Amino acid sequence: MQITELLNIILVLAGFCILSLILAKMLRLDQTLSALMCGVFASIFIPWLGIETGIRAHNIHDLVFYLILPVLIFESAWHLKPHLLKRWLTPILSLATIGSVLSCFIVAVISYYAIGYPNYFTWPAALLLGAMLAATDPVSVVALLKKEQASDDLTTLVEGESLFNDATAIVLFSILLAYATDGEAAELNWLSQLSVFVQTFIGGIFIGAILGLLSAIFILFIGQNSAANIILLFTAFVSMYIAEHIVHVSGILAVMTTALLSRRLLKDQHDRLLADTAATWQWLGLFFNTLIFFLMGLVILFEMFTQQWLAILIAIFASLVARTISVSSVSALLRLTPCTISIQTQKILIWGGLRGAIAVVLVLSLPTSLPYWWELQSMVLGCVLFSIIVQGTTVSPLLKTGNSSLRE
Repeated sequence: MQITELLNIILVLAGFCILSLILAKMLRLDQTLSALMCGVFASIFIPWLGIETGIRAHNIHDLVFYLILPVLIFESAWHLKPHLLKRWLTPILSLATIGSVLSCFIVAVISYYAIGYPNYFTWPAALLLGAMLAATDPVSVVALLKKEQASDDLTTLVEGESLFNDATAIVLFSILLAYATDGEAAELNWLSQLSVFVQTFIGGIFIGAILGLLSAIFILFIGQNSAANIILLFTAFVSMYIAEHIVHVSGILAVMTTALLSRRLLKDQHDRLLADTAATWQWLGLFFNTLIFFLMGLVILFEMFTQQWLAILIAIFASLVARTISVSSVSALLRLTPCTISIQTQKILIWGGLRGAIAVVLVLSLPTSLPYWWELQSMVLGCVLFSIIVQGTTVSPLLKTGNSSLRE
């Protein structure tokens, strides 16, 4: 690809992202919804301009995973306050592990029996659907929280759970995809897979801790404000790449740990070295948040909604039921601890548990050799659209009433 062709692609993508922000302001739309709409229209009009973006459903995975997600995850984790994260760590980890696994199996059971074609839509297909819909989207949730000026405690709980359950969903998906593709040749040994699950989690945290420490050392050694931003941005990308591509552990946990630890180690240098860091990550987060939903609109096909509308409705119903049961069950367990969650906050977690970037990345990475890949792609993208259009536009009243009633 020539430099001018690459520049054309970059300018077109950036231009449509700016256009979506303008439309969001003019039409008073949510920015993610506006970006999605621009992506759909761009998929129609870009060919008329004679520009080939090279973006397809089968190759968007690496673009999103290694270029966009590191920035979004790092930006979200960077703004988490360590003392609040420590206060809410038990509910966050409970929702992100027990809650996500429970949600996965509930979605699988409902979808398997509701579709009713066991010879085609098999248990592996149902479990894959559950894993992809287990993750809530930190990108959409964080944008809503900032817009409604939610309390720090509520922001930490919602954002922290979204970040951690992304890692859970990706690990679950990887295990189940290996089983689905290998069939009977790969026995689903739950004990060994649990070991892989734990190793992936711990490995991601370990890689993130090392890179977070190194980034803080380099920033302190150079001692320049601009250099600090460059190092942090580089560390966000390299932590995801090393964790996912080289060590094969959780890249999301690696990026998140890198952000949390580097900020913690540099807390005394905020005024000297990190004065404009928050502003830098804010505009990066805004741009990449807009870009990812634009890309989602770019790869959506209308045929999936006309051919698979019933399956999409089943997936939406299953995801809402699963989210309700998982949040309620975990909240009931937390009554045995000092970290209880109020009913109002549970409602926010349930209805504000939007599906987005992670679900799209996972479903677009499904191999087309699976006989049910088209159905799964339609069901997941349908749930994502429902989250953005319906849940995302109606969750604001819950956020306004839930700021002052986090604990029971």
